[in-house]
Amino acid sequence: MINSKIEWTDHTFNPWEGCQKVGPGCDHCYAETRNARFAGGQAVNWGPGAPRRRTSAANWRKPLAWNAAHEAFFAEHGRRQRVFCASLADVFDNAVDAEWRQDLANLILATPNLDWLLLTKRIGNVEKLVDGGVFRQLSNVWLGASIVNQLEADRDIPKLLALPARVRFLSMEPLLGPVDLYPFLEPSMHEGVDMPGLDWVIVGGESGPQARPMSIQWARELRDQCDRAAVPFLFKQWGEWAPAGMKPSETAGRFAFGDYDDDRARFVQTDHYPRAFDRFGARCVLERVGKKTAGRLLDGVQHDGFPEAS
Repeated sequence: MINSKIEWTDHTFNPWEGCQKVGPGCDHCYAETRNARFAGGQAVNWGPGAPRRRTSAANWRKPLAWNAAHEAFFAEHGRRQRVFCASLADVFDNAVDAEWRQDLANLILATPNLDWLLLTKRIGNVEKLVDGGVFRQLSNVWLGASIVNQLEADRDIPKLLALPARVRFLSMEPLLGPVDLYPFLEPSMHEGVDMPGLDWVIVGGESGPQARPMSIQWARELRDQCDRAAVPFLFKQWGEWAPAGMKPSETAGRFAFGDYDDDRARFVQTDHYPRAFDRFGARCVLERVGKKTAGRLLDGVQHDGFPEAS
């Protein structure tokens, strides 16, 4: 059974809730908004000094049940189950109780049939927080860094590639600018040290009321970089904004240029959109249509690349 609506995982597990903003990708945090909604309007587990909330014992038992269902899942899908940890927190948040993180490591160790996707905005914390700990013994961890722009890529990807993990991946959502991944997609030398290449790249636009638009050129460039390096590429979503005037046609999921009115409040233009719509003669670039309507096709293709991991 698949229990998550996130396109790149099967299950989502939150050992605790709460976090603190650490970069521009956090500006419109959906988890903080959710926390505030369920806490009467105030995000009680977010921000400096805010307590993190450990989830229930029943919730902590769920991965054990998923692990026990391995054979049935594998028979149906031909692969292992993927668990995203954590969507409402950060495993390597230094405000989290160290014993909680040790308990999580023990849970991962007790569920060898699951591939655990640990995605963090604090990749620089990993070495400090788990040095000598049980995390280093885990062969079923996929370690990911959240990257939204070139500054974060240059700062954090070398840290990710220096860490041990079965799979090293990026979640580039929300993508807030063009990013050159060329130095990191294949094995290379970095500051005199041999580095592996990235194993997987996820790209997506932002959703929610304050969503920032993503240029199609940024996504295309990352798709093409991954293709040249034979690195799996997954396009998760456009988010709230999609290429202006583009809508699904009735044939093969392709896109066709559609009619639109001249209500410019629905459209935005970005600086990183050279010649994107010359062949359509489009007057505008991005249209706010909502996440569901925008979908997840890039140039008419659904990209669902995944790494091969035993």
